[in-house]
Amino acid sequence: MRFSPVPPAQARAWFGDSMGVRLKVREHKCRENMSAQPQTQAWSGRFAFLMATVGSAVGLGSIWKFPYMVGANGGSAFLFAYLVGLVILILPLMIGEFVIGRRGGKSAVGSLAKVASESGATRAWGIVGGWGVLTGFLILSFYSVIGGWTVAYVPQALSNAFSGKSPEDVGALFAKMLADPVGLTFHHAVFMALTASVVARGVSEGIERAVTLLMPLMFLILMGLVGYAFMTADMTKAAEFFFKPDWEKLTPAVALSAVGLGFFSIGTGIGAMITYAAYAPRDIRLGEAAIWTIAADTFASFLAAFAIFPLVFAYNLNPGEGAGLMFTTLPIAFGQMPGGAFVGAAFFFLLVISALASAISLLELVVAWATERFGISRGTAAYGSALVCWGIGIGTVLSFNNWSAWFPLSSVSAFENKTFFDVIDYMTSNIMLPLGGIFLGLFVGWVMSKQAVLEELGIADGPAWRVLQFLLGVVVPIVIFILFVVNLGFVKLATSG
Repeated sequence: MRFSPVPPAQARAWFGDSMGVRLKVREHKCRENMSAQPQTQAWSGRFAFLMATVGSAVGLGSIWKFPYMVGANGGSAFLFAYLVGLVILILPLMIGEFVIGRRGGKSAVGSLAKVASESGATRAWGIVGGWGVLTGFLILSFYSVIGGWTVAYVPQALSNAFSGKSPEDVGALFAKMLADPVGLTFHHAVFMALTASVVARGVSEGIERAVTLLMPLMFLILMGLVGYAFMTADMTKAAEFFFKPDWEKLTPAVALSAVGLGFFSIGTGIGAMITYAAYAPRDIRLGEAAIWTIAADTFASFLAAFAIFPLVFAYNLNPGEGAGLMFTTLPIAFGQMPGGAFVGAAFFFLLVISALASAISLLELVVAWATERFGISRGTAAYGSALVCWGIGIGTVLSFNNWSAWFPLSSVSAFENKTFFDVIDYMTSNIMLPLGGIFLGLFVGWVMSKQAVLEELGIADGPAWRVLQFLLGVVVPIVIFILFVVNLGFVKLATSG
């Protein structure tokens, strides 16, 4: 039997307004169901997800800050405390963020609100996600400026600009770069544009393609630099420096600094891992993914250290030089060694890769929220957010030259000598990140439904869950709170053994 289609006018004549009402109800329900669906973006599989999370974790903190922190704090005793901090603090927090993200399937804000509602708690927990989005946005504003430094140093190294230069000459080159606001702004723009161009293309077409190329390349360059150091530099002294413990140097202040390094360099606590986990397929075991991510980050940090310290010792440089180790100390070695132009360019290109991978995750944190909240396209959200972030970053650029004597919060005692950059760095590192970590730990440990956590992790109720709950609900908040009050100067710890 064949039925002819009924014209709309005749249908209205037959059924009256009731048909229109039912159609509107169905349309409304359809929209509700669509809004409740998880993100349509998704990783293609386990490898892509791991490369993305590793890229987010292995930033300048792992390649740049880890080596000089180890050098400044005495080597292997510091490493011991660092590894302990990874196990009791970073690993459970990362697992917690993964669980929230995949359960919620939305941005950091949307996932926290949705999971809280499902667990019988208030959707106001989404504010914690919003706090993380703001934190990541502010961090990216100055992170991009530093990323621009790495971009600027690649052609410098290739042109053999460090050849035959004294320490004073190399220091003058770095100071000249910082004193040029136009050059810094340009390289800041280049780095931000690279970041936005990747995020604008989406998860599978943009971020996944980038990280699955950049992360293996980063590890290849690192291993090549380690091999070069092994053949030409003082690997024995570097190994002794790293693995011979000096327990007298493991003071409470050093131990806390080591724990804080893991927390701040890997970037847990802002919700970037929540955002990435929202795109994770169901067949990924989140606990294993967190372990592999942290192991890869630690491996990269060790490779970086063994690429750097043999050169430091071979050329009689100071391993505890501090932040200047990358830009004012190592170039001295690059200028003296055979093939130094190529090695130096490879090293700074490595820094560009690691910085870019982390910057992508920071911008995606903002873009995921913006597209969800305002319904705008991904491209508009990516380039619009990047432009505003770049504009704020100009304040950081000027903090190294024209605004170096301007202290915007000089009337506040804790900020009286801090530039624009110092204020944002201090606020994000010492206040915003710790508070975000505390509330995320408390949320997964005590607010989120236990059944939801168990389902996402694929484990049964037992010792594993109780250990995780204790770490997230008790240990993580307490340790981060101690970091919080120490960093703000409310508590003074012993600095000598």
